[in-house]
Amino acid sequence: MWPLSQQLCVGSPPGVWVCSTDMLLTVPSAPGIDWDGFQGVRVIAVPGSQAYARNHGVYLTNEQVSRSSSSKGTGVLTPPVPWVLRSQPCCGCLTCGSLKSSLWWSHSQGLVHNIIYKGTEAQIQQCAGPDGTVPLVCGVVFFSSDAAEQLLATHVIPPLDACTYMGLDSGAPPIQLSLFFDIVLCMAGGVTEQDFVKGGGDTSVRNARSVLWAALHAFPLSMACIPNASYDYMTTSASDHIRSLTLLPSSASHLCFCKTAHSHVDVCPSTPTLAHTHVPGLLWTGTCPTCLCALGSSPVSWRMALRSPTACWKEPCGWQPAASSSTVTSRYVTAMGVTPSCQWMGSRVRWPWLGYGIHGYEIWSALPPWGCLSGGAGDPGGCCPPQAQGPDHHWPVRHWEPGQTLCHGCKPWPEILQFMSLQPHDKAKCVRLAPGSCWPQLVSQGVFPFMRLGSGSGLGTQGPAASSQGPLEIGPGCLLSGLTVGSSSALQGFPLRDVVLQGHHVRLRDLPCRVFTLTGRLDDWQSPAERATYLNMPWAEFFHRTGIREGDVWDAETPQGSRCLLSARLFPVLHAQEALGLEDVLWLLAPVASERLARWRAAWRMSWQELLPCLDKAAELGARQALFFLQGQHKVRRVLLGRQDSSLLPLARSAVHEGYHEAVLGTLDEVASTAGDAGIAARALACIAEVLGCMARGEGGLRSGPAANREWASAFGRLESGDIAGGVRELAAERQKWMSRPALLVRAARHYEGAEQILVRQAVMSSCQFVAVGQADLPPLGHWVQVACPARLDFSGGWSDTPPITYEHGGAVVDVAVLVDGCWPIGARVRRISEPELRLISLGGTPQSEVVAELVCRELEHLQDYCQPHAPGALLKAAFICTQVVQFPSQKPLQAQLMESFRGGFEVHTWSKLPHGSGLGTSSILAGAVMASLYRAAGKAASTESLIHAVLHLEQRLTTGGGWQDQVGGLVPGIKIGRSKAQLPLRVEVEEIQVPDGFTQTLNDHLLLVYTGKTRLARNLLQDVVRNWYARLPSAVQNADALVTMTTVRKACPAAASHTTPDTASCKHLPWR
Repeated sequence: MWPLSQQLCVGSPPGVWVCSTDMLLTVPSAPGIDWDGFQGVRVIAVPGSQAYARNHGVYLTNEQVSRSSSSKGTGVLTPPVPWVLRSQPCCGCLTCGSLKSSLWWSHSQGLVHNIIYKGTEAQIQQCAGPDGTVPLVCGVVFFSSDAAEQLLATHVIPPLDACTYMGLDSGAPPIQLSLFFDIVLCMAGGVTEQDFVKGGGDTSVRNARSVLWAALHAFPLSMACIPNASYDYMTTSASDHIRSLTLLPSSASHLCFCKTAHSHVDVCPSTPTLAHTHVPGLLWTGTCPTCLCALGSSPVSWRMALRSPTACWKEPCGWQPAASSSTVTSRYVTAMGVTPSCQWMGSRVRWPWLGYGIHGYEIWSALPPWGCLSGGAGDPGGCCPPQAQGPDHHWPVRHWEPGQTLCHGCKPWPEILQFMSLQPHDKAKCVRLAPGSCWPQLVSQGVFPFMRLGSGSGLGTQGPAASSQGPLEIGPGCLLSGLTVGSSSALQGFPLRDVVLQGHHVRLRDLPCRVFTLTGRLDDWQSPAERATYLNMPWAEFFHRTGIREGDVWDAETPQGSRCLLSARLFPVLHAQEALGLEDVLWLLAPVASERLARWRAAWRMSWQELLPCLDKAAELGARQALFFLQGQHKVRRVLLGRQDSSLLPLARSAVHEGYHEAVLGTLDEVASTAGDAGIAARALACIAEVLGCMARGEGGLRSGPAANREWASAFGRLESGDIAGGVRELAAERQKWMSRPALLVRAARHYEGAEQILVRQAVMSSCQFVAVGQADLPPLGHWVQVACPARLDFSGGWSDTPPITYEHGGAVVDVAVLVDGCWPIGARVRRISEPELRLISLGGTPQSEVVAELVCRELEHLQDYCQPHAPGALLKAAFICTQVVQFPSQKPLQAQLMESFRGGFEVHTWSKLPHGSGLGTSSILAGAVMASLYRAAGKAASTESLIHAVLHLEQRLTTGGGWQDQVGGLVPGIKIGRSKAQLPLRVEVEEIQVPDGFTQTLNDHLLLVYTGKTRLARNLLQDVVRNWYARLPSAVQNADALVTMTTVRKACPAAASHTTPDTASCKHLPWR
């Protein structure tokens, strides 16, 4: 309904839309249907392949007829006016710069000449456009209000009254009409009344057609063909169903199409060699880079385009599908492990594209032995040695020497080396999925035990007996769905090929039970038994192989014409003495013992026709819902542990709405406590805060607020001490007390964000290792050490320097040091005094201004509020602690520390001409000025690089959580670019940008400082920015990408160096956009 109501219907005049529900329809967000001058009836078509059209209906327009007639005289096929060639991005993806050509109907009101159903090759060719596609009948029709009223008026005219209940209640024989070939067809311009009426079959239909002709033929029938749309008719064929799960729609072979591959496979935690492996649950998502070799550092979430295997491949990949490449159409099990059939192209290994599934791959239950993703053998940047064929000839094997350094592409996959240590007999016990099979659903915890590669136990249920049953073989053309954990042992030993094996929730009156059905992929459900098959073999052969008699599956009174697979009682439901399971249908594949036949006969069996009304839809949907959220829990682990830029906020909202929030919270607790990484744990805690916020459902107050309730202090203390696991456990225990109402939930969410900030601080304080402090002469008592600093303007990249963005994504900021009214607006001075105390004095806008505030600290207790930004003198107190002039906390009193180390105390004066919250970096630059003067007054020396990182440390201790761009802008002169890599420890590197002579004066001539009087504390904005980043909102990720890219490559540096003021202004304008 969404494509119809929200896309196709937009802009249409008053009328009636009619839409079929037996299809899968995909249309672009803006179909571009032209409704100007519309009258009559309009049919919607989608472009499709001629091969698909052989079994479906296509529209023939007047323009196509004219083109065909003109081409007969010239021998040249001339494109008609309605076709316009346009170029557009392949899928709206910013990563892939390639363009594709699409043929577009620009005149959507082209009149329909005829509707051709299952036409000949020549008839279908006549309907084709210049690109070879044909307009398919897709089941969508729009009737104008006039046409709809005229059609409605026929319901009282015999024999059309038999189409209504009034006619049936009046005794009229029922009549069945087709929307397209009885109603719509009569308005086609190339159809005559005689041909239309005579094609109706029996007399009643011919009479009905005659009435419809008289009522509707005068209305024009036009067609709108939607470009880049796809259509797939839903049949009862298992092959079609598997194809719809795994491949492109058959009608859309001309399109570039993306699908998501799922897996519900886990690695056994008890396996020593794979103890901490987390198999991704969503292997392929998103849009399309050009090839796997070109991916960045996150192969855990590959993003690839699904393309036709016959497509023309372009550089840089250059891969061509091998003639022998098979197609694995498994959509849901690919994370079990993929063994590529790769080809060597020069010095780099080329990985086959994902097209129509996965070309040349085999699926295994352990992680794949992929090699270097950034280079191949002989590649100077690659670490991977040449590949060799494995002993079992199923996968290429790569060997790494002990202690060898992995390249950038291999680092995310340490499990590769562990997998290679497996013995051949362990590899042989893996689950193997052959080409053409699909495993879309694994329920009851979503994981098969036998798909876990255990140490010494092979594959199977718990215990050594399972390993002796051999591997699980899933041959081509299979569909397995709705299978439980208890089915694992039954599946082993049965070679599956071209079969559909499904588990169903059934309710027989008040008795719930599970029923398994087994059919062949090629079976026809409704064909008579003498012409049909079961398990892809004739019924006679099936009866001979199994010993089952025809009377076992059909009653004697069932007519021969009604004996079909749909009515065959094949599927055991209940047994008087024993519990039934999957093996009670699997034996039909390979009958080995007569007791199986006797057990099957003794069971109460039902046909699919009888089972259908008994399906427990609520239980089935509930199981799928549970599976969805189990998959969501796998996604949570994969996204967090893989440091992926995928948003978990939609999953959190869904979990809260459906009542699965406890399971998601438990998974987040598990990830936070076991990750062993402060960055991952911080994001997990932020996600918990989002779940709690969703549970409040918009009530309970603002998300931002205080987070220092004493009930949470113990957990916070554990986190501060480095005990992340213990802290997370205490947080979870305390959380249970705050779940009863929205106000408590919001307060709990604030405290989880407070806990997250503790871990962020710990991550950022890793930058302390880049603070190098040397010794210098101690100035005499009373000697002032004064530091004055400029303000800063950032040209580009602001917010990318903010933790955790700066170390999770990487940051880059271009900024410039500026004077205000020709003066250094920010400064500090420090001197030693004889009294063992700290005098903290705030002046007005200049060093000569009057004292605004004064604070004297004589005890360590006076410093304990240093971490509260609004406390008096908090920044100066934090500066004394971070420079280690004062040790806090300490058993030694403050006066004793000062006298022992400096023979007295310190007096500090600070000033700033800039108003509080001006946005010019005042607080961070002031912190740098204070620390620089304090270092020197205490007989220490620190470089500018050390000061930049020291200010980072101070702001984390102060809990304002700022970035590094302010101190870079104010402590380094001129125009410069600061950069940080996406890694810990956090290190800021600064490069001064050389500009031509005269550029500084030109820039000065164009700068004007305007004070609006509106102030804001950066900490408040920071909470929203960090919250959006941890949620990985697409807009936040895209902004971070754009800021860094624009800063480092596209705009900022070239603009400054080019001495073009308009370019510089545009650099400043773009980040605000």
